[in-house]
Amino acid sequence: MSYLFTSESVSEGHPDKIADQISDALIDNFLAFDAESKVACETLVTTGQVILAGEVKSKTYLDVQQIARDVIKKIGYTKSEYMFEANSCGILSAIHEQSQDINQGVDRTTKEEQGAGDQGMMFGYATNETENYMPLALDLSHALLIELANLRRENAEITYLRPDAKSQVTLEYSDDNKPQRIDAIVISTQHDDFDEEATMLAKIKSDLISILIPRIKAKYPQYAHLFNDQITYHINPTGKFVIGGPHGDTGLTGRKIIVDTYGGKGAHGGGAFSGKDPSKVDRSAAYATRHIAKNLVAAGLADEILVQVSYAIGVAKPTSINVVTYGTSKVGLTDGEISKKVESIFDMRPYFIEQRLKLRNPIYSETAAYGHMGRKPENVTKTFRTPNGEEKTVSVELFTWEKLDFVDKVKAEFGI
Repeated sequence: MSYLFTSESVSEGHPDKIADQISDALIDNFLAFDAESKVACETLVTTGQVILAGEVKSKTYLDVQQIARDVIKKIGYTKSEYMFEANSCGILSAIHEQSQDINQGVDRTTKEEQGAGDQGMMFGYATNETENYMPLALDLSHALLIELANLRRENAEITYLRPDAKSQVTLEYSDDNKPQRIDAIVISTQHDDFDEEATMLAKIKSDLISILIPRIKAKYPQYAHLFNDQITYHINPTGKFVIGGPHGDTGLTGRKIIVDTYGGKGAHGGGAFSGKDPSKVDRSAAYATRHIAKNLVAAGLADEILVQVSYAIGVAKPTSINVVTYGTSKVGLTDGEISKKVESIFDMRPYFIEQRLKLRNPIYSETAAYGHMGRKPENVTKTFRTPNGEEKTVSVELFTWEKLDFVDKVKAEFGI
């Protein structure tokens, strides 16, 4: 019998995502001027207020208030009626020096022996149900909000959109786990005030179905066949959504970890990503396990793969590596045997993860909205400035963990 599966996403203007983007902008600025920076930065946003807190070890000095304001402005909080505005919100910094007790477990005389920044387990997942090896419901949820943000910035076809929004997609799967159709779509979008609430709700629903959905089908033709006349649409189901963003809900770094990863598919170890430099394996090892899972599936080893790795704080070698193929393996090996071979292909010590995926570069701002996984690797040039006028322009490679650069090695090792 067929079954339903649902994933959700949130926009860049969602309060939790504002917090993530500010935290990751700080990471990028620290790494741009000191690649060895150790940073754990949390952000809280609420009505007219931003609070920054965390621990830093770095040779550089930054204007953290200006960095936060630039992020808020870029997202689109530029009007006083939002009750949270880039130029006028208060910003309090409680960032202090990293604990020496923690630092001594990470830094080593020999870089290769760099210890894990914390204990814990991390997961990476991949499935061949989409071209980018991501779960389809999450991929569609992200796509809806990316395109909604494009419409907001264009301010042409739809002129009343505000930055805060959420989406949710429910798919129907067949018995053999193949997506058949979209069963339901939920979109809640913040908007300007209307004179008549009934008129407002009708227009928003009409615009999103007649403007947003056709743009999604055109931009993602591989998914067009999943749309049908029987989709249940819940557009702003609570009604009026004028009060939103940090004025409507307090936002915190790291509260959208399932949106950031696989939308409920696979598994998650529990650690957040944003605001952490790559010595924190919560982030770097999660990227590395995604890299492994994607390359294994792309090589044809299995249709669906979950990779788990675990660490002890201050210890370089993982305490475990485990690969689960959900019974979809195409090679005559057990999951345990596959795990052993994977361990020989991918060095999962923190220093080697950082080197393999080029994680000591300022590449994190782009990860902080619309998912850390399933994104397109690309080279970009970025410019950073310090309060004393120092400027640095760097060319970096984004989303290196999405590269299919180990497919040939995997095929050779497994005889595929």
